[in-house]
Amino acid sequence: MRFFYYVHTGHRIGLDRFYRAVAILNELQDLDITLLCSDFRIASEAKSYGIKRAVGVDVVRNIPQIAQHGDKIIFDSEEINPTLLEDMTQFFPTFIRISDSPDEIKHPKEFLISPYLSGEKIATGLIIHERYYEQLPKTIPMALFFGDDDYEKDLEKHQEMFAPYKMELLMGFYHFLGYENSLKGSFSTVHESEAYDEVIRHTDVLISGSPMAVLQNLSSGGRPIYLQRPDYTQDFLPLFETMGIPVIKGYDKGQLIQTISNQSSKSYQKYQRSNKGIVELLRKELVLV
Repeated sequence: MRFFYYVHTGHRIGLDRFYRAVAILNELQDLDITLLCSDFRIASEAKSYGIKRAVGVDVVRNIPQIAQHGDKIIFDSEEINPTLLEDMTQFFPTFIRISDSPDEIKHPKEFLISPYLSGEKIATGLIIHERYYEQLPKTIPMALFFGDDDYEKDLEKHQEMFAPYKMELLMGFYHFLGYENSLKGSFSTVHESEAYDEVIRHTDVLISGSPMAVLQNLSSGGRPIYLQRPDYTQDFLPLFETMGIPVIKGYDKGQLIQTISNQSSKSYQKYQRSNKGIVELLRKELVLV
């Protein structure tokens, strides 16, 4: 019997789920878990994030070609559908799925991790890497992290809405080579993607289209603003509303101006730290015979 963790990543969907995988695998280092990535590039880079073993897979349906019947898996992807879910729960006796959807319906044979649902065989909450809970000095007043992906170069098209603030910019992992050259005039400093942790943890006001970056910044004592990109899921909006995280929908310059001007009076509600409880439930499910 082997343990696997499948995460959906790529140049059109970013790395949010991968950062969550890193946090979870960091807590389960004593278990020999192989990370399966839907993108070969991040699979090859996984060791630099502390992951012992990662394998790229072309499509989600190829997982049974790597795993064997009787293995156990943590599954973090929106690629799921009723047929695939039924097949996966038949193939894996322990099938643990992570979902961000407020409208999720749990399959009887799965164990579910959700920020919205509760009940039997459900772990309620989100896992954020422990290092983001360290409160570091906020040496960057304001920064933008559009996301790890920008295949359509939407940031380039809408950069003028951010230019007046001369904020710093964090590039994404999947941004095109040389993309920063077309953005330099609108930002005071441009950081390469390798500076992700440094920028997220040291920024006071982080504007980001990445839900995970928003949560990481908030955990580290920042005051994030969520940029709801039209090409991204809206699953996090109910959660962010309860936490008092401002949301800018689309590329609305007027809404950005108003949100930033009201930032000093904004009150945030930090998400309840749930790493320990979720990890304990995960470990229990994985080691059950």
